[in-house]
Amino acid sequence: MTKILFLPGSGASPDFWKPAGSLLPADWPKEYFGWPGIGRQPHDPAIKGLDDLIAMVVAKMDAPVDLVAQSMGGVIAVRIALAHPRLVRRLVLTVTSGGVDMAAFGASDWRADYRKTFPNAAEWIYEPRAAAPLPVERVTAPTLLIWGDLDQISPVAVGRHLEQRIAGSRLHVVAGGDHDVAQTHAKEVAALVADHLSP
Repeated sequence: MTKILFLPGSGASPDFWKPAGSLLPADWPKEYFGWPGIGRQPHDPAIKGLDDLIAMVVAKMDAPVDLVAQSMGGVIAVRIALAHPRLVRRLVLTVTSGGVDMAAFGASDWRADYRKTFPNAAEWIYEPRAAAPLPVERVTAPTLLIWGDLDQISPVAVGRHLEQRIAGSRLHVVAGGDHDVAQTHAKEVAALVADHLSP
């Protein structure tokens, strides 16, 4: 079985994906990542930015994996899929920027609220480089896109844009879903993920 690597957003908790992940078949191998130094996760002096988080994930990819990612985790997943196409079997991106210009799609700026919620987060999380454009049309892994229709941080328009640019991708919009759609609608999201990742 292909291992599933679950990548959270800037909330950074390894628990973020567990409500949905626990609804997937028990015999599917799963690994839940947390991001040191952001959200409420303990700092690690070795982690100085997105490149270090990417290296953390790639270090666990000794065979092809499925990447299931939310928000900032989606940027990490896309960068890995572009750099290591043979190591990414399938891709699930939820409410991410995927490396596109969010402001062009009317996205709200998350930084002020994030700073209030996570005052101890490392400063690098606010750097513009974390949202630099990516050539997403070069993604070759079969890709499922999941968005919530109430999300203002990553509006549905971003999902539609990625669907147009990633060949063969498929967008599913969850009614009543916000930026935490993978948790609040875990059952619906898990069913979509299971269908996409089934051997």
